[in-house]
Amino acid sequence: MSRFAVVAPVVIADVTLLWLDGTAGWGLVAYAVLTALVMVLSVRMPFVTFMLAVSMAVVSGASLALLVCTSYQAGRRMLSRRDMVLTIGATLAYVALLIMIAHRATMPPEPWLVLARAVVLVVLPVLAGRYLTRQDEHLRRERELVAERERLRERLRIARDMHDSLGQALSLVSVQAAALEVASLPPDQRQVVRDLAGAARAAMDELHVAVGRLRRDDSPGLEGIDALVTEFRRAGVAVRLERSGRPAPLGGADAGHAAYRVVQEGLTNATKHAPGSPVTVSLDWQPDALLLGVDSAARGPADTASTGGTGLTGLAERVRSAGGLLRVHDEPHTFRLVAMLPLALEVVA
Repeated sequence: MSRFAVVAPVVIADVTLLWLDGTAGWGLVAYAVLTALVMVLSVRMPFVTFMLAVSMAVVSGASLALLVCTSYQAGRRMLSRRDMVLTIGATLAYVALLIMIAHRATMPPEPWLVLARAVVLVVLPVLAGRYLTRQDEHLRRERELVAERERLRERLRIARDMHDSLGQALSLVSVQAAALEVASLPPDQRQVVRDLAGAARAAMDELHVAVGRLRRDDSPGLEGIDALVTEFRRAGVAVRLERSGRPAPLGGADAGHAAYRVVQEGLTNATKHAPGSPVTVSLDWQPDALLLGVDSAARGPADTASTGGTGLTGLAERVRSAGGLLRVHDEPHTFRLVAMLPLALEVVA
């Protein structure tokens, strides 16, 4: 269904409410046009239209359907602290104005009825939109992580096949060419054999370079952790980043990639198994290693070995290939990933 398909029902519902309240003529037409305009603009300017809907609801006493829709759109697009402040401020202003209007009425309603109206028309739609946005973000991030795992696993499979098949064949060619080089051959044939041996050795070198590129991880390194934490915060995850010790370079790019993957896996696991729980990412620089921890209230996957080389099992292999260690602490109410990654040799020395 198109996002503009709800414009007509909202306009009809709110115009009907205003008509039942006694409004007619050009005032009703102007109100219908303004409501339709606010609905159309709510997708691109959700917070501006939300405050307009609040104003229309207070002035007209109607705009109930419009208020619900714009509140939902504001919740869907609430990505920063500024957006949250605007939404909360408009909601409080709406509640305060409703209370003032109720007190001035000849037969003021009960205060809990005013609060219930604000909760149903504003608070619940905002929370619903915010929840769906976070769920979409979590699903998108999980799909990206799974796709990255599959891509890396396919690259490793191709590299292994190339190394096993082509590497063995080129090794045999190199050995045979080297044997012919030391054999007693006519001068014209000896030069051909030398060229053949040189070509075989060059092919072996190119094969090693290609396999190394396939095995290389192109994900961000340690410097990408800040951006990763910021991205999860924007998605609504309460992440705290703690640093201690004196920062130093890690022992190679593989260690930096592994550190990034540890934080990514820990945050993804927390948002998947315990959404809304606070997460702590700690970087503790020791004299010879970096201790990296991700603590959350989530429980880890029930079977980390059944994922076919991905997930925590694949992460442990990645950390181990970088010269480090990974430990998983899965307790009844907490889940913690702890990785120890070596520093550069010159730093340790």
